[in-house]
Amino acid sequence: MGAVKVSDFAERFLSGRVLAERTAETYRGLLDNHILPALGDIEMGQLTPGAIRAWNAQLAQSHSSTAAKAYRLLRAMCRMAVSDEVIARSPCRVEGAGAEHAAERPIATVEEVEVIVRAMPDRFRALVLLAAWCQLRKGELCALRRRDIDPVRSTLTVAQNLQQLRNGRMITKEPKTAAGRRTVVIPSQVLPALVTHLETFTAAGGDALVFTGEHGGPVRPHVLQKHWDRARLVAGRPDLHLHDLRHTGNTWAAATGASTRELMARMGHSTPDAALRYQHATEDRDRVLAEALAGMAKAAPVIAIERGMDISARL
Repeated sequence: MGAVKVSDFAERFLSGRVLAERTAETYRGLLDNHILPALGDIEMGQLTPGAIRAWNAQLAQSHSSTAAKAYRLLRAMCRMAVSDEVIARSPCRVEGAGAEHAAERPIATVEEVEVIVRAMPDRFRALVLLAAWCQLRKGELCALRRRDIDPVRSTLTVAQNLQQLRNGRMITKEPKTAAGRRTVVIPSQVLPALVTHLETFTAAGGDALVFTGEHGGPVRPHVLQKHWDRARLVAGRPDLHLHDLRHTGNTWAAATGASTRELMARMGHSTPDAALRYQHATEDRDRVLAEALAGMAKAAPVIAIERGMDISARL
């Protein structure tokens, strides 16, 4: 028991699972770059919590998010090894090692988003607007088809996700959950720009991609990134990622007083965890309301309250 090396069991683990192409690519990258160089020659039965803790801590010093992902993959491998009776007990018992603690992402203002929109090429301006005001992911935006847009009802339907593999091949995936497939109402100020885009840049036919490169093919991530890098500098926000527009839009939505359930529906999440992150925006909005109430009171006479007085006696 346990005589098989980690590197050999990793291949058994991958071959014994049905994985989406992007997931298989991610697992292979984690194994080749972070797990096998450090642990690959060790026998499964010789892995100890101490060795795994030391490996994880060293990786986390420079790549905290990657360390968490690599640990979760190794933990899944060890669970399978227990199930296959390769080892008696999983050595992945490092508390909190699989949890990711991403730093709070920056938020753009409405004015900054407008500057970025104007700084983008015409064919990508509507994409930026939808990223912010409809809270769509990059892959969801690039996968939109003409049939997904309903200008009459002012809605768009998220039905697919377009991704590029490391070898450059573009693949289209279905949403991971039923909640990921959703219909989103387009804010009224965004619809005219989207209609103009459809008339100018989108080919005829319901299957035509809404956003394409200059030659009509799918938008390549590096091309979009090049234009984004320039536009965010024009806005004075070199810290902003394109995905931060989704975070920004979700924060704006929360500030309107949207409920957790409403945020979940618009974001395409099946659990409230992600939506709850944006409730701080509601707290910020409540602070604005409190200050507005304070402003109303400035014109009113101030009633001094004496220390220790019995207020009920005055009522």
